[in-house]
Amino acid sequence: EIRPRDWSSDVCSSDLSRSRGRASAGTVAIRSPTPFATCSAGGGRAPLICIVNLILLREGDVDGQDIATLTDVRARHVVDVLRSAPGDTLRVGRLNGPLGHAEVLTVARDHVSLRCRFDLTPPPRPGIDLLLALPRPKVLKRLWAQLSAIGVRRILLSNAARVERDYFDTHVITPATYEPLLVEGLQQAQDTWLPAVTVHKRLRLLIEDELDGLSPPDAIRLVAQAGPTPVPDCLPSGTSSAVVAIGPEGGWTPFELDLLEQHRFRRLSLGARTLRTDTACIAVLSGVQDALRRAADTGVPY
Repeated sequence: EIRPRDWSSDVCSSDLSRSRGRASAGTVAIRSPTPFATCSAGGGRAPLICIVNLILLREGDVDGQDIATLTDVRARHVVDVLRSAPGDTLRVGRLNGPLGHAEVLTVARDHVSLRCRFDLTPPPRPGIDLLLALPRPKVLKRLWAQLSAIGVRRILLSNAARVERDYFDTHVITPATYEPLLVEGLQQAQDTWLPAVTVHKRLRLLIEDELDGLSPPDAIRLVAQAGPTPVPDCLPSGTSSAVVAIGPEGGWTPFELDLLEQHRFRRLSLGARTLRTDTACIAVLSGVQDALRRAADTGVPY
């Protein structure tokens, strides 16, 4: 029996060599008190206890007996990348729910069945909402998985003066396109919380009438713009959530900055360099996440 463990502390790269090359670069093995055997005493293959970063399961994937049958890209990953066999153990999670592990029951070319146990606490829900001026479709397609991997609670895609109007016609902002990419990022980051996504064609309406109902009332509001104030200095002690506004690659207009500042947004600096949207998102979200974590741990912003 595999007992519930602290997954984050039980991973070591040296275990990968004991998987005999069957694990991909995105796969790690759970450390065992004794080394993994490559074959049983009778010459057969011993079960490999290994985990992809996470196999994320939706509610309909698991039946009443906690058996999940996969027939999509996840099954192909288990078969072709992990090369799992019956008896192996994989890490799983319920979408917007707990983590756990699953024993591989059967493996075939077109399906994989797993016996699941969801007995681990899910990671904390991200505390950041991202208000993002709609970028070019190819940039946004690149961003979806990165945003869910780095951890955001909500993504608000908005119009702005320097956003091309035809960007709103792209399939990249449809759930059929972005949800699989968001799930991909969650599996990479070993998270289960799927970000909510909303699309807003009028920035002023969003800021003046809608934002209060979409974000926590106590969330600090930050707008990324050239200026003297770095990320940590923007967060008062005890801050637990934030709304971060990142403009188009041409920048916010003076009117838009005034509008944001009239509704409690504080400027934070991106430094002297001009960044692309995807680079700015990762840089700002990483800085704000770190500042929120420090505020929660120590009671001071930095």
